[in-house]
Amino acid sequence: MSTRTTVASLYRRALKLSLDWAVHRYVWRGQAMYIRSLFEANKKIQEPRQLRALFQETEDLLQKWKHPDPYRPPTAPGGSKYERNLPAPILDQRMRII
Repeated sequence: MSTRTTVASLYRRALKLSLDWAVHRYVWRGQAMYIRSLFEANKKIQEPRQLRALFQETEDLLQKWKHPDPYRPPTAPGGSKYERNLPAPILDQRMRII
């Protein structure tokens, strides 16, 4: 995986993880700006060993701060409204319910 895709993946995961912990969007926005500043501070690093060390450190932090009960949208699989009020199946004349 290229460096650019790895950084983008870590950044996206960090934002999603912080969204699990923030109750309101205005609280999350401040956390998102802080995360962005951390990524921007290490933007100029080109040394492969330093990059691997940063990637591993970020992976460890993401694992450490993982939420025990992450937020799921209500209608998504695992959400509280998933498959609630499904439409009735369409029955034709050949099928009869006894």
